[in-house]
Amino acid sequence: MRAAADVRPFADRQEAGVALGTRLASYAGRDDVVVLALPRGGVPVGYEVARALGAPLDVFLVRKLGVPGQRELAMGAIASGGIRVLDDRLISGLGIPPEAVEATTRDEQLELERREGAYRDRPPRDLTDRIVILVDDGLATGSTMKAAVQAVRHRAPARVVVAVPVGSTEACRELGRLADEVVCVRVPEHFAAVGQWFTNFSQTTDAEVRELLNRLAAAG
Repeated sequence: MRAAADVRPFADRQEAGVALGTRLASYAGRDDVVVLALPRGGVPVGYEVARALGAPLDVFLVRKLGVPGQRELAMGAIASGGIRVLDDRLISGLGIPPEAVEATTRDEQLELERREGAYRDRPPRDLTDRIVILVDDGLATGSTMKAAVQAVRHRAPARVVVAVPVGSTEACRELGRLADEVVCVRVPEHFAAVGQWFTNFSQTTDAEVRELLNRLAAAG
């Protein structure tokens, strides 16, 4: 895992993406690199990474499964391709019944399919034998990114790189066991939430996601 000790908050996702792109400079100019951003917050970060590397940008759809009544707390995640990752220890510890897990999964599957239709106007990129750089705006529990890594593995890439501006020590370490490489620009000692490491952490909209994808595609 490559990480830095700087714990200054980023101004916004754009600044974070520029910093992340610099850390990934060894992948610049290659024709076998694809940047996949996790919507929505990962897309502005991924846009800057793709620009820095001269690589194509696409979205990879993943949805967090929030604990009933505490939606910000992830008990797992789902991803395109029918992948589901569950935190069995958390589910057992909180006594969440199986029917609640299944109901949350169904709800998030509907949203995943909605976003697939909203963002995608071209077929998904072929990832066979490609270096896939999975980008998000940060890692808290890491459950969403874990689902993304497992789903991407089913598409036969040559290498899977997880890249984020900021992440918790535990999440970055756990992703290191699943991905071929993890790049976290900042791994603060005291980590509570991704948003605390951005001065501006306003929600990214569907329209912004589409605009950034189309802007990079138009630029070639």
